[in-house]
Amino acid sequence: MLDSLCVFVYHTVAVLKKGHFSGAFMDRIFEITLLYDYYGELLTKRQREIYENVVFNDMSLSEAASEYGVTRQGIHDMIRRSEEALKGYEERLHFLSQTEKIRKNAEEIKRLLQRDEEAGERINKLLELTEEILREL
Repeated sequence: MLDSLCVFVYHTVAVLKKGHFSGAFMDRIFEITLLYDYYGELLTKRQREIYENVVFNDMSLSEAASEYGVTRQGIHDMIRRSEEALKGYEERLHFLSQTEKIRKNAEEIKRLLQRDEEAGERINKLLELTEEILREL
């Protein structure tokens, strides 16, 4: 998960410096990156390889078409179908949305516990557990 997020951050910074894309476009890219992190292993090996090269490694459609022996349109269609598959997995499995709900709830617990620190040792243990949950997500 961390690898594709690092690539996303790198590309986001580069794109934002150039000022080329809107916030909505970047939100879409971020969503697709998260979906790939959660469900990318469910794609075929070939889909993953092509998707990673084109989307994360900036291989052009022409370069990918030449390397994989298909047309540019074929590469484009594979990328589109892969993204649709990733979205479909989330619609059926809800792992990403459930993780985000857990993260938000854990953040709220942490915030509330930090506000009431005078409650002592039990609060400290709860804070530690909350921190551990957030690290694992």
